[in-house]
Amino acid sequence: MPNPTSPQSGTRAAAPIRVLLVEDHKMVAEALGAAFEEFPEIQLVASVESLAHGMIAVEEHLPDIVLLDRRLPDGDGIEAITRLRALSPSSRVLVLTGDANSAIAARILEVGGAGLLLKSGLLDELITAIRTVAAGDVIIDPELLSGALAMLAGSSGPLGPVLSLRERQVLGLIADGAGTDRIAEELRLARNTVRNHVQRILVKTGTHSKLEAVAHARKNGLLERP
Repeated sequence: MPNPTSPQSGTRAAAPIRVLLVEDHKMVAEALGAAFEEFPEIQLVASVESLAHGMIAVEEHLPDIVLLDRRLPDGDGIEAITRLRALSPSSRVLVLTGDANSAIAARILEVGGAGLLLKSGLLDELITAIRTVAAGDVIIDPELLSGALAMLAGSSGPLGPVLSLRERQVLGLIADGAGTDRIAEELRLARNTVRNHVQRILVKTGTHSKLEAVAHARKNGLLERP
């Protein structure tokens, strides 16, 4: 298993993942800022202490990832996700919190957040989460995700935020009649990765076959082309 602290060698460096940190605890912000300096693939474009400054910074920097504290002096971070993404639609929001449950996870998914991470987690977990979210996936603890999906399935709202961009792309190709090989070729993925995406789609949508998943996707507007 690759070590997240070891950069790959022999390949041309990709553009760094541009991160905006919105965190009011100075010690946490400084520790994260120092830690990010050890990872050349992550660029901290700004660190701010409030939602108000976060709104300004996200519009100015258009970051790839917004690391957002759930509790800030001037408001609830989760409630601000919609506004942040309206200012920078391509930015993905990863929420940092001291505590978590399925209800919190469901709220994050419902408003278009890309994940939830405990502040008590290891640095390697945060780096992996940033990479995962930047790649278009959603990251939430499986136990919390199961409860969150059950809550969302029982609501009348759309289920779109539950699926990652990549999963919606895979669904779109399945709806076009593509098999595993074609999906892997078009999305430049390994065949096993495609199978893993399909399995997650079935779990998240509560369906038991590709055809059922496509029917569910059409009903809920989840399809997206590559």
